[in-house]
Amino acid sequence: PFVAINCASLPDTLLESELFGYVEGAFTDALKRKKGQFEAANGGILFLDEIGDMPLALQAKLLGVIERRRITPLGSVNEIELDVRLVAATNQPLELLVETGQFRRDLFYRLSGFSFHLPALCNRREDIPLLAEYFLRKRGLLQEGEAVPMELLRSFMAYDWPGNIRELDNRIRRVEVM
Repeated sequence: PFVAINCASLPDTLLESELFGYVEGAFTDALKRKKGQFEAANGGILFLDEIGDMPLALQAKLLGVIERRRITPLGSVNEIELDVRLVAATNQPLELLVETGQFRRDLFYRLSGFSFHLPALCNRREDIPLLAEYFLRKRGLLQEGEAVPMELLRSFMAYDWPGNIRELDNRIRRVEVM
């Protein structure tokens, strides 16, 4: 399985229960057991998007899970063994967050076993035609064998894309609606 969770989109308390799950009675609204994302991804991949926004207290718990390869759902005393590949992404400079004390150094080193930096779209303009073609085909705006219209491609190549690929995708969605 492939399971993805955006660490910036949930409040701290909800993020913890989403990651680790909970048992009935763990808190007021816990009326039944709920699997967390780690358990749902067991045997597969868990993608933690925007990990740079994860609160420090939860970072400590995440580090423990990575090291022990086990989770304990909220309100439980029973551990669950894990076989999960962890992939994390962020739009923030984690090195700077480590230096300012906003991201745990030990977690940073644990996660950076294999890492890469993806430059902003304005610094890799050669990808714009391929991405534009992909999004146009995905939306049914470009048929097999058709090329991206040159006028559209020229305008895309001239723009700086401060919102990166998401902005390009949204611009093509607007084209679809129009």
